[in-house]
Amino acid sequence: MRSIWKGAVTFGLVNVPVKLYSATEDHDVSLHQVHDQDGGRIRYQRRCEICGKVIDYEHIAKAYDDGDRTVVLTPEDLKSLPEERSREIDVVEFVPTEQVDPIMFDRSYFLEPDSSSPKAYVLLRDTLARTDRTAIVQFALRQKTRLAALRVRGDVLVLQTLLWEDEVREAKFPSLDEKVRTSARELEMSSQLVKSFESDFEPGKFTDEYQAQLRQLIDAKLAEGDAYDTEATFGETESDQGGEVLDLMEALRRSVESNRATPAAKSTRGSTAKAEDADADAGDEDEKPAEKPAPKKRAPAKKPAAAAKKAPAKKDESADEAEPAKKPTRRKTA
Repeated sequence: MRSIWKGAVTFGLVNVPVKLYSATEDHDVSLHQVHDQDGGRIRYQRRCEICGKVIDYEHIAKAYDDGDRTVVLTPEDLKSLPEERSREIDVVEFVPTEQVDPIMFDRSYFLEPDSSSPKAYVLLRDTLARTDRTAIVQFALRQKTRLAALRVRGDVLVLQTLLWEDEVREAKFPSLDEKVRTSARELEMSSQLVKSFESDFEPGKFTDEYQAQLRQLIDAKLAEGDAYDTEATFGETESDQGGEVLDLMEALRRSVESNRATPAAKSTRGSTAKAEDADADAGDEDEKPAEKPAPKKRAPAKKPAAAAKKAPAKKDESADEAEPAKKPTRRKTA
């Protein structure tokens, strides 16, 4: 394990240097999102709404919006807060262990002695165990002030962060306001049923059935060769395109130019159609167009026509750039 925080438990003149470790871990099978038709990866980008660029985590700051103004808080700003700089776990009080409601427990951490001599650590641990007390403490971790319970688990001190009082909802159900009477016979039968299920709690007896079945399903599909080649599901990368990424503003500019060219093409086609109808009504197809006044009106329409001829070329270019990646082939695995 790797420690995530270093500090000291303090109460009175006692100072116990400690290291903090996450006490739990997630055993769920890791899944990601893909396109159901070709297995291509679905990714979310952290894109700036002003410049349109994808932003790296190192350039992302936090901000507060009051409706009219936005205040940007950099990591340096947050580290300047007195609570964030503190490396002390301050003991506020020692309370009877049964008074701490389990519903308030949030995350659990192990504390390891962080000094040449663990005597102070062992003394605090044995005192809590002997008095059956839990220490209520306050400390700062990851830009938040935490309320926590410091207790003993085996021969290790465990720090369990607690929810604040206003974070625990109050349960109010109208259906429980109705008075219900239970007979002594019903209580006796219910007690006998509970007694038939009595046992000592052993966590090792229980397994996550859903995760076990999910793993079996995945293994079966792999054995049948029902899988994509992983490299193919990533599609084209920036290196495949020579590091060139389509700029958002460039895409918008092309769209606007394409939309502007479309009305000009429609106008040209409409003028040409009207001129042809006028020629047909005249009934003389052998006459030269120069002898009719209509060609003089059609002459200015040549410029929009040239623009209309160029417009489809731009659409074709964007269409070529937006051509979807080929569907990855499934690879049969032995």
